[in-house]
Formats: sequence, C-alpha cells, structure tokens
Amino acid sequence: MTGLLLIQLGTPDRPTYSGLFPYLRQFLSDRRVIEVPQPIWLPILYGFILPFRSGASAAKYRRIWHPERGSPLMHHTRQQTELLQKHFPNLPVRFGMMVGNPPVREAVRGLVDAGVDRLIAFPMFPQYSATTSASATDALFGALMRERRVPAVRVVPPYYDHPAYLDSLEAVFRDELASLGWEPEHFVVSFHGIPQKYAQRGDPYATHVVRTTQALVKRMGWKRTQWTQTYQSRFGKSPWLKPYTDDVLAGLARKGVKRVFVALPGFTADCLETVDEIGRESREVFLHAGGETLHNGRCLNDHPTWIEAMARIIRDEGQGWLQ
Repeated sequence: MTGLLLIQLGTPDRPTYSGLFPYLRQFLSDRRVIEVPQPIWLPILYGFILPFRSGASAAKYRRIWHPERGSPLMHHTRQQTELLQKHFPNLPVRFGMMVGNPPVREAVRGLVDAGVDRLIAFPMFPQYSATTSASATDALFGALMRERRVPAVRVVPPYYDHPAYLDSLEAVFRDELASLGWEPEHFVVSFHGIPQKYAQRGDPYATHVVRTTQALVKRMGWKRTQWTQTYQSRFGKSPWLKPYTDDVLAGLARKGVKRVFVALPGFTADCLETVDEIGRESREVFLHAGGETLHNGRCLNDHPTWIEAMARIIRDEGQGWLQ
C-alpha cells in the first residue's frame, strides 16, 4: 500500500515562553539552518538567543493565535491534509512537522503501522533550499532509521516551476486582486530569505525563486516596472539574499507609491512570517515611510486549485504506485 506524507516546517504548541523555548531550540539547533560549528553556536544559542528570543517570538505568535485552531500554519496544514485525502480516498494521508508536533517520526510510524510499504513524501517547500527541503528529508530518513520495516520512498522534487503550482498561484492572486476594491500601484513578490553565503556555497534557492517569479509575473501580465522581487525574515547580522522586503517597501513609499500588494508565493500556508511579519511589521514600515495601503496576499492554504495541484504533483511523482 502507498502512503502520502506532507512535511511542513512546524509551529510551537503554545504562544508562550515555555512553548517557544523548545521550538526555537530544536529549530535553531538544525545544522542545515545554522551552518556554524556547534561548539561556537550552542553557547550563543543557549546563553543569548533562547532566553531573549523565546519571549519576543511568543508575543508575536499571540497576535496570530486562534483560541480554537491555534497557529495558522497548523490549521492550514491540517486542512490541506484532510482535503488531499479526498483525492486519494483509499490511501492514508498524514502530515508531520520537522520542528514541533506532530513530529515527522510520529507520522512515519503511523503510516508504517498502517501497512504502508511505499511512501511518497511531499515537502511543502516549492523552491529548494538546504535549510528547508534538505532538512525535511533529514527528518524523514531520520525517522525511517528507527523503523525495522522501511518502505520504499519517493520524495517529491522541488516544484517551483511545475505548471500546477503556478496555476494555483495565479488563481489565488487573481482571486485576491478581484476582492480588493482598489488597484495596486506596485507588486512586491516576497520570499523567505537565506544567508548569502549559503547560496555562494551552492544552494540553488535563489535560482528557483527567480524562476518562480518570472513565470508568475508573466502569467499575471505585470509589466517589469510594476513589480519587485524581494526577500524577508532575515535572522542575524550576516548578509542575506537581497533586496530586503522592508527596504523595498520603504523605498517605494518614499517615491510616492501609496498602494502595494505583497505576493507570497514561497509559502504554501499562512504562518508567522506572512500574517505578522508582512501583515503587521512590514505594513508599519510602509506606512511610516509614507505609504497608505499594503495588502499581504493570502498563501495557497486550502484554495481548491492548490489542493488539486498537490494531487497532480503527487500523481506525477507516484506513477506506478498510484491507481
């Protein structure tokens, strides 16, 4: 029997200091995420970052936390799994988190116990980066190392230019634009950033981002003067991929641009980085610099075209394993 596993980054269990401390400890201990020798990094992590960042991050999560659904990322990931199950009613479909709960190892154990001997893993990261895609496979194969009966495995490759993924982006953005009631003067296409040195060492993320952006703006019919592709969520003091989203937004406002639409094609589900970072922090930057209206576009979430796209991508990779 074939099983399907969605692999997402993860979310804390609670928007509190005690909820963020173990979450950030696990996330920032990942050598794919922080490429600093452990003897140097761990004292910094435990001595400075965790004691201070846990409280600050908890405050941000509290702003987006739903009393019943919890974090947006958990809510949408659960929805995506349930809706994808309808496309494959005879196969077990599960999700696992690389950081936090439910862990990938728990999802893998459940699938193996259910009799799965062929596993299709779907990392929820369209553009490849070692910090996400490779970390997802680390979590997957780390979980499989604990199993006596290991299924055959296929991992969905990066789908940054897959027609189904691009179809879903176009559909979501057109729906959003149609509902605005106003016309954006400029489109900012924002992706999560990575340190420049990671790209210099061979990470293809920036190339994948450019390919997605080029395909998207062509489909949307945006003229070159109408859009700017940027990177957000910088962590630490080292240079990250540029231009930075907030710098671009401030620059647009100073040039007299009043209405901006921020598209977020690299995120398959709304999360802290989209809801709070763009929807609150970046909006404040734009308004403070003289802008008037910033709309952060929704992520793919549970949009029907995205669920259909996921099913299509899985069928492409599961040929011979799926009926």
